[in-house]
Amino acid sequence: MRKLGRYHLEERLGAGSFATVWRAYDPELDTDVAVKVLADNWASNADVRQRFLAEARLLRRISSPRVVRVHDVGVQDDRPYFVMDHVRGGTLAEKVGHCRPAEALRLAAEAGYAVQVLHDAGVVHRDIKPSNLLLDVGRTPAAVLVADLGSAKQLADASGLTVTTGTPAYMAPEQALQAGGFDGRADVYALGVVAYELLTGRKPFGPGGRTTLATARTPPPPPTVPRGLGVPNAIDTLLRAALSAEPENRPRTAQSFADALLSQGEEEQPPAGSPGPTPLVVCLAAVAVFLVTTALTWWAR
Repeated sequence: MRKLGRYHLEERLGAGSFATVWRAYDPELDTDVAVKVLADNWASNADVRQRFLAEARLLRRISSPRVVRVHDVGVQDDRPYFVMDHVRGGTLAEKVGHCRPAEALRLAAEAGYAVQVLHDAGVVHRDIKPSNLLLDVGRTPAAVLVADLGSAKQLADASGLTVTTGTPAYMAPEQALQAGGFDGRADVYALGVVAYELLTGRKPFGPGGRTTLATARTPPPPPTVPRGLGVPNAIDTLLRAALSAEPENRPRTAQSFADALLSQGEEEQPPAGSPGPTPLVVCLAAVAVFLVTTALTWWAR
């Protein structure tokens, strides 16, 4: 079994262009942890290495139960790594296509509250997507934590041009096209994509996102939520606003978007656990139907 420092690597949880995340065992604390290791081909790149360690510091600095926590860093064979809490429950990517509407809206709102923690700390994530949102099933109800701040940027530095980073399907137009800077509403756009995907099982603009529509003179508006899902019209309006090409048309904050998902999602729907008709009511209704039927039969004679 491979080791990094004192940590026994047991299962690869995911891999990207720059790093791999493992589930590992910490024998000193007798617990599972998640270990993120910089890829071999990037270990000698000073800029990438610095950004990797900056992510660890940023995760450590933002102390919140809605953001995955870093508690150790190290270097082995000239490859840096950092150690995080292992969040049991996988990611929201595993929930896509397997959510009922109420659960989809709640999880999307949870993601919004987690992103708001970053914004309150002066950070825009820039790569919000289901695979970067962890599901903590150790809480009731299950909570969503935000992870992978490798693309994160200080909001104070996001007003000018910057290197384009992120995943095309979730990138806001101003982020993808470098149209004069961006702010937290770029993450709100990504949250809109996540919410739509959780509800419908598909991305609103396909895997290429709005970047594939950049050459169109009049790009098509955001798609509507299929009516067969039984989602209130207010949710459709909210998602279309969040997916607007114009930042000023979106909800101003991730928290306001999350609040609206929960409040508007409850409209036109009976509260969860609402009691049905009592046995007495059912019995009286049956008696009434019998009496009316009997009376009509007698009258017909």
